[in-house]
Amino acid sequence: MLSRLILSLFLSLIVVSANAQDNISAFEGKWTLHLPGGAGWLEVTQDQGFVDASLLWYGGSVLPVSSVNVTGDVLTVTRTQTVNRDLEDGSTRSHILTNTLTFLPDGDRLTGTAYFPSRSGMGTRVIEFEAERIPELPPAPDLSQATYGEPVELFNGKDLTGWSLINDQQANGFKAEDGMLVNDPVQPENGEHVSYGNLRTNATFEDFRLTLDVNVPEGSNSGVYLRGIYEIQVADTYGRDLDSHHMGALYSRIKPSSSAEKPAGEWQSMDITLYQRHLTVILNGTTIIDNEPVLGVTGGAMTANEASPGPIYLQGDHGRVLYRNLVLTPIM
Repeated sequence: MLSRLILSLFLSLIVVSANAQDNISAFEGKWTLHLPGGAGWLEVTQDQGFVDASLLWYGGSVLPVSSVNVTGDVLTVTRTQTVNRDLEDGSTRSHILTNTLTFLPDGDRLTGTAYFPSRSGMGTRVIEFEAERIPELPPAPDLSQATYGEPVELFNGKDLTGWSLINDQQANGFKAEDGMLVNDPVQPENGEHVSYGNLRTNATFEDFRLTLDVNVPEGSNSGVYLRGIYEIQVADTYGRDLDSHHMGALYSRIKPSSSAEKPAGEWQSMDITLYQRHLTVILNGTTIIDNEPVLGVTGGAMTANEASPGPIYLQGDHGRVLYRNLVLTPIM
């Protein structure tokens, strides 16, 4: 009797394993996450019998998840974080929080639920959202065959005509000054922290070439978002090793092939082409990203919709940055 029970359990495990193997195909691939008030991204892969996943949740970087599991028709991924708490005796106690996301398949869409336990350990925030499979990227386009329209001056050098805050409840640190578009999000020496907003063009664009000059003071940081969803990093990173978070990179996605940034406080030129979901970046005359595929949105994306035109937006909450000569030429 015992041997039959063991055999039955063994066969059941084989069936569960086979079902999970069959159902992983429903989740494999790249997904854009339609989150309340923002966007995310998920990639699920399978290699040598192991399932892996990477996740972008609202802001920050694309990172590997802590764990991933497919059981039946449910994909579960977790991401952990450490919370440190100072005790009265001067010591520190650490807690591990586990954020859990579950996904149910529906063809080329997923229904997702995220569970985020509070830092105190009391209560859990639940977020429901949807995901949609990202179509395969087309081959790299031949830029020499692109047809360009009339150039558009995004900034008139006098005022913020044609621009507006993404969130009008935040403070505006941008102003026109001596022909420059200057962002100066100054915090008061004493008092409540001021939340500064991001500035976007009222017009939207699809494929284009964008040229601009930017001056980044020491230690400062900003970003130029293409179509409101792909961030080209703007930062004082002169003299540092190559990294996907440094000047001219597609934030956390594409690392520049060489270091072409100038020291802080000097004017730098950026020549950016986004065409058929492929990106080229020329920084100070050097091509640092050469017609490379864009796999998905970056942190801070306004929307998860990669199929629609979007604005150019400038990050305004990190530090003082100066822009000038912003010209966009659409690709027809």
